[in-house]
Amino acid sequence: SGPSGPSGPSGPSGPSSGQDVDSANPQASLKDFYADMKEVDRENEVMRILGAFRLNPYEILGLRFDVDPKEVPRTYRKASLAVHPDKCTHAKASDAFEMLGQAHRDLMDEEKKHRLDLVLGMARDQVIKEWKKSAKNDAASQLAAALHGIEHVMGTWMDTEEFHEAWKAKGRDVLAKTEWRKRKLTQRLEEETGRAKEEVRKQKLEAAEMKVKQKTWEDAREERVGSWRSFALGDKKKKKKEKLFRPPKTKAPV
Repeated sequence: SGPSGPSGPSGPSGPSSGQDVDSANPQASLKDFYADMKEVDRENEVMRILGAFRLNPYEILGLRFDVDPKEVPRTYRKASLAVHPDKCTHAKASDAFEMLGQAHRDLMDEEKKHRLDLVLGMARDQVIKEWKKSAKNDAASQLAAALHGIEHVMGTWMDTEEFHEAWKAKGRDVLAKTEWRKRKLTQRLEEETGRAKEEVRKQKLEAAEMKVKQKTWEDAREERVGSWRSFALGDKKKKKKEKLFRPPKTKAPV
């Protein structure tokens, strides 16, 4: 009793529907299914990276802030293979791949990583301070602290996802404020540098103008001296002529 429906040239043994194809070659269908899932995973990873907080390389790589440094290159390799433009068809795969690369470089740079860890350490301290303040008014926390000690209770809390989410949120806030202050300082320095350059330019311009005026005055001075000399020489000659000329004496009438 073969399947109903028209048969092909080879008779009723040929499959006639998608369901028949799946049942005929389940391994190929499973392979296609996994291939589709992998592409979906790649696209999800691209969207996760693009939606990450760009000032924090840990977030871009999907790492906790207290991760073992050895995990950074391992995680980068896995993520970069997932979103590589040659393997991922997402339109923004190249952007995600570049973001991953920059995040990896930042965390492998000891100086940059040190500065980042300092800022995130400040955020961590603020989260702990806020938790301690709220724990004072929480009966369950006070009871646990009485039984096991506050440090034990706090340590247990710091191992939870709740703590790391709070740390992530506070980290974003502190990093954003730090970046804003940095940009404002950079802008102020650029403005001061611009004003200093403008002042130097004005001073050079004034010096050049003064030099031209000095030269013009020197040139005019030579001309003035020459004119005075000519005038003085002409006046002397005139006086000499006037001195040498004596009008004839008139004789007195007899």
